[in-house]
Amino acid sequence: MVKQIPFLIGVSGPSCSGKTEISRRLAEVYQGNVVALDSYYRDLSHLTPQERDLVNFDRPEALDVDLLLQQVRQLAAGEAIEKPIYDFKHHVRAKAVERVVPARVVIVEGLFAFHWKALRDLFRFRIFVEAPDATCEKRREERDVRERGRTPDYVREQYRTTVRPMVSRYVLPTREYADLVLNGEKPLEHLVRAAAEQINRVCGMCSTA
Repeated sequence: MVKQIPFLIGVSGPSCSGKTEISRRLAEVYQGNVVALDSYYRDLSHLTPQERDLVNFDRPEALDVDLLLQQVRQLAAGEAIEKPIYDFKHHVRAKAVERVVPARVVIVEGLFAFHWKALRDLFRFRIFVEAPDATCEKRREERDVRERGRTPDYVREQYRTTVRPMVSRYVLPTREYADLVLNGEKPLEHLVRAAAEQINRVCGMCSTA
């Protein structure tokens, strides 16, 4: 059986800039897969719940980069992976895993997708999604309250003390590595169409036309 060697796309940008939705829609366009860096947060089951709440999750060190690199390299080689599943309410890695089989397009998205040279060099196309800080903060509060069991006060404090400073330090500087920069406030379909046009120029086999 011939291996499916995927075209790897990296998508980065600040928290809640819109990169996850763009990645999902692009995966639909190309019948591809999305691998979120959020799945690779380190398991904190050895800490008390109070200690877990004090961890800075907006630093690259919060991720298990060794496992991340190993699995993205496997996908790049046409091999399936057993991707971890992260429980954000309790800050632990679930016992279950998700099997990801290489498709013709694999999108790797997350805050630090361009932070490590070894990772960004695996991507054949890189997209950076940006949005005003106020927009990102509002979206983050809505998401974390709805999906991660946080309170509004907790989210706002976390954004002020860790999210905003870490974005400035670690995420915004990696914009320079992007092949395409998108404004995450624009309509989703507009952004997906703009990205697909650029991707198709680089990856002829990716075109769905």
